[in-house]
Amino acid sequence: MIVAVGHADLTVPTLELLENELKERLGRLPDGVGGLVRAGAGVPVAFGRAVRAAGRKLVVLLPTQRCVPAILPEPDRSAAAELLMLAELVRLLGFDPADRDARIGADERLVAAGRRVLAVWDGSPTDGTDATAHLVAYARARGIPVEVIWPKGAARESRPALAT
Repeated sequence: MIVAVGHADLTVPTLELLENELKERLGRLPDGVGGLVRAGAGVPVAFGRAVRAAGRKLVVLLPTQRCVPAILPEPDRSAAAELLMLAELVRLLGFDPADRDARIGADERLVAAGRRVLAVWDGSPTDGTDATAHLVAYARARGIPVEVIWPKGAARESRPALAT
């Protein structure tokens, strides 16, 4: 399985560029290689659409709490609905989707389950909110190949400067 991770704050035009780039890359892989992603907005949806457009199997990791699918915060909720429609298989994993550390732990398990990671990453370090750099390092430390994807013209949403 190919696993996708990436920045959660990509612009809408970047997500469109990304979906096309992912579809092209996935189309070049050997038959039988599918995709695995955690339910959420942004990169997961672009990846899920690209996996299905490339004619591949999509597996979606969905959080549970006390053995029941967890309620996701918006905009992840509507994104998860689309991913569930695209998925051929859903895996359940107990974690709190509202807890950053729990999400990172779920992403680590996701990465560990893959044979390759496609990381939508601009090369920036972990900043306390975005864990993409951490997940890239996590995969590499375990010998899992990582392909960094940052399409020409890609951008992240601008964040307000922190008050000093």
